[in-house]
Amino acid sequence: MTSVLAIMRKELLDLRRNRLVTVVLGVVLAAVVVSVWIASLAFGSRLTQYNAYVTALHRAGSTVIPAAPQLFPLQLMRGSIEYVEIMGGLFAIIIGYMAVTRERRRGTLELIFTRPIGRWSLAVGKLLALAVAWAIGVVVIFGAVALTVRIVGHAPLQGIDLARLGITALASWAYLLLFSALAMGLSSVMQRPSSALMVALVVWLAVVLVIPQIGDTMDPDNQVPGGLFKTLQVPKSAEHSVLAHFSGFDTARNALEVSSVTKHYERLTFAYLGIKDIFNQQSLAAVWHGIWNNDVTLGLFSMASLAFATLTTTRSNLLRRSA
Repeated sequence: MTSVLAIMRKELLDLRRNRLVTVVLGVVLAAVVVSVWIASLAFGSRLTQYNAYVTALHRAGSTVIPAAPQLFPLQLMRGSIEYVEIMGGLFAIIIGYMAVTRERRRGTLELIFTRPIGRWSLAVGKLLALAVAWAIGVVVIFGAVALTVRIVGHAPLQGIDLARLGITALASWAYLLLFSALAMGLSSVMQRPSSALMVALVVWLAVVLVIPQIGDTMDPDNQVPGGLFKTLQVPKSAEHSVLAHFSGFDTARNALEVSSVTKHYERLTFAYLGIKDIFNQQSLAAVWHGIWNNDVTLGLFSMASLAFATLTTTRSNLLRRSA
């Protein structure tokens, strides 16, 4: 246990001294804050247009006033989640990759293994350091987002909103740690560090960009602005009966989407934040009942990635590969 803590402290010190880590956190932080700011401006523009329209109706003598657009604070975070999905996943791979290659570049692996450390001490110590680093990063990012929503969006956050934000932050931590652990494991088990990075990037490309995009493209409701059903004026009650005629296609499309851990992360965060309309203003219990499978799948993917990194980051692998 002492050796694990010593390795964790060393890794955290290395991460703190690494300028790239600071730059990575700064870029992600700037991206999510700007996305909330842009979403706030977009809502303000909609509200201005609505007020102008209502004024015109009053001048025309109309008594039929449309409902005003409602601001749900957490829905302003849609862009922030997408940035965490894409940029966060990519940067997590880079940080996990450096956890092993940095030791190889410095030639410190042999020195570390001259000490009486346990078989899994190096792996567990590095993973704990990555977990702590990403916990700090997630707290900073989501704290800044909450502050931006409050100040720029002029939207106060209630207790339930903070709970939803906390769950989303926890899911984001598991998602980012997953990619760091995957890259760390690949860097340990593959002979050439460049090959490990390439494989990790291919996985990121497929899981984060390609598969979700194919699934979205296969969804006909995404191909028309505002949604296909709304454009065709199909009532909500009739949507399921229409989709029943295409159940095979929809099952194949959904199966493709759920093969990507990114899609599970997106679905559960969109649900808890109320970005998905059917979960907006629902209780946490109701949201959990609707998307528990996404929560469980994200957890299983994360645990599998951590197990992979632990089992591969061993003395025999690292010394043989670095020889």
